[in-house]
Amino acid sequence: MINHFIAALRLSRRYGWVLVAWGAMFLPAAIQAAASGKVHEFVLDNGLKLVIKEDHRAPVVASQVWYKVGASYEPEGLTGLSHMLEHMMFKGTARHGPGEFSRIIAENGGRENAFTGADYTAYFENLERSRLAVAFELEADRMRNLRLEEQEFRKEKQVVLEERRLRTEDQPRAKAYEHFLATAYTNGPYRNPIIGWPADIEHLTLEDLKAWYQRWYAPNNATLVVVGDVDPHQTLKLAKRWFGKLKPSRIPPLKPRTEVEQVGERRLTIRLPAEVPYLMMGYKVPSLASLPEERRWEAYALTVLAGILDGGESARLSSRLVRGRQIAASASAGYDLYDRLPTLFLFDATPAQGHTLAELEQSLREEVHKLQTELVTSEELARVKTQVTAEAIYERDSVFYQAMQIGLLETVGLGWQRMDEYADRISQVSAEQVLEVARKYLIPERLTVGHLEPLPIEKKKPKAEAQSELRSEYVR
Repeated sequence: MINHFIAALRLSRRYGWVLVAWGAMFLPAAIQAAASGKVHEFVLDNGLKLVIKEDHRAPVVASQVWYKVGASYEPEGLTGLSHMLEHMMFKGTARHGPGEFSRIIAENGGRENAFTGADYTAYFENLERSRLAVAFELEADRMRNLRLEEQEFRKEKQVVLEERRLRTEDQPRAKAYEHFLATAYTNGPYRNPIIGWPADIEHLTLEDLKAWYQRWYAPNNATLVVVGDVDPHQTLKLAKRWFGKLKPSRIPPLKPRTEVEQVGERRLTIRLPAEVPYLMMGYKVPSLASLPEERRWEAYALTVLAGILDGGESARLSSRLVRGRQIAASASAGYDLYDRLPTLFLFDATPAQGHTLAELEQSLREEVHKLQTELVTSEELARVKTQVTAEAIYERDSVFYQAMQIGLLETVGLGWQRMDEYADRISQVSAEQVLEVARKYLIPERLTVGHLEPLPIEKKKPKAEAQSELRSEYVR
């Protein structure tokens, strides 16, 4: 399923029906109860932003450091640099050697990892509340004191190339999607894979890595997010102790990476060894951050539109194409309103046995046409709004996910306050607004279509897996 970071972190939609029975009128109060923890914002003298959200339901804490740098910041020829640096961040400092970070966190009963996205790189620790200082000490140390050595870099480059082989080269849908994005975007940075193109990875140098680290990994380019059973003033004191002495960097302003206007429908056919055919369709649409304030309702209307199409078993794609006409074995739609730059409204689908990609594409186009010519029903709107609110309640049940929302919103420039606006803004979307965004954005001049046509799969001899530390997740 083509669905990105936020959707991947949400709890399964299959639980949404439980809350639908409550009725939408009761859900805002439930959200308010789940979101009752106070949020505190501080900025240290060196520019580090600290956001603390109290959640005293369990004696745990989620600590996350978000850097405002990711794949969309990388120039051509250096794709994959942010992800490579994420790997190297576990190779130690003068104070803590390779592997020490993970060992210390584990000894303190915690979990840690990291992930790179198009618009961010983030590092996290989940710990018992009394161990927060351990995470702060380690993260502050590697924020400015990372040890980058040629031998470790060469080894890790092979790990990343192996990661790419396992997750992209050997996965026909992932590889097809990579080519699809490279066609959908002409010059925008979202055209490049987060892990990087193979040739770029192979030719990255240690000097490239050092320059990237020194440029972006600084307190004034980071947000420290803490959610859990903590005292905000004690947490601020700890942050000042460990992060307060770090020197800021001069962060250069980003040059515009504006995608040129698309002037016609784009199509590509991808032929790869695969078991089943696969369809991808993507319309260029704005993200929340890319819209002026007075037009930001469009992003929420697009979110509702995605829910109308793909928001559970009663949504249109499932009820009409999968179970109804049985033309699709699977079909989904997705939209990321929290991308930093304009993004894609995506469809992906697999035809049912006996049906073709062309038939399935035509069926999806018919569903789009209905959205452009007929108002969605009040029942559909109520279902989507209730489901969105239900998901928000479940998400607030996790301190980790609350921290993720705060970190993401801060890093893309929207601010953590948007977190509490989401359900209310969705509830305000009208059927007329859904119709308007469908007519405005789901048009051929904004569309890219990709067909994966399967080739026979050759049987290969089992290949010994490399001893790789495939610890990171790269996400779009």
